[in-house]
Amino acid sequence: MSGYLGRAAAALLRWRGTGGGGLWGPGVRAAGSGAGGGGSAEQLDALVKKDKVVVFLKGTPEQPQCGFSNAVVQILRLHGVRDYAAYNVLDDPELRQGIKDYSNWPTIPQVYLNGEFVGGCDILLQMHQNGDLVEELKKLGIHSALLDEKKDQDSK
Repeated sequence: MSGYLGRAAAALLRWRGTGGGGLWGPGVRAAGSGAGGGGSAEQLDALVKKDKVVVFLKGTPEQPQCGFSNAVVQILRLHGVRDYAAYNVLDDPELRQGIKDYSNWPTIPQVYLNGEFVGGCDILLQMHQNGDLVEELKKLGIHSALLDEKKDQDSK
């Protein structure tokens, strides 16, 4: 691995080596910290397909640096999604522009499910509100925690 992917992998290893996980548990990987190098379409393609859920955001899941990134993190948390890769675009201006070009979507955050671009905060929020996110997560083999909450409420 060289260039962007190599730096992303090194950042991931550094993060895991510090006992990463924090409030979010062991699954969330702040893989973008210090990723550097931008990235070609092929490199970005590999990143978005590497994990079932991938988020490009401003900041980290533990410390989002904008309200929209925070909203995406909170929506994923509500659904109990813990195992996802998070790339901090503030660490790398080339990554920030590269992912916008790759998706042809002008804003950050950006969410990918199973290698497919879903959208930004507004789309994820809409999917959360209308129930589509539960269904999309199910297709990935991810059980939404909201289903458990609904079951608990129904049994009362």
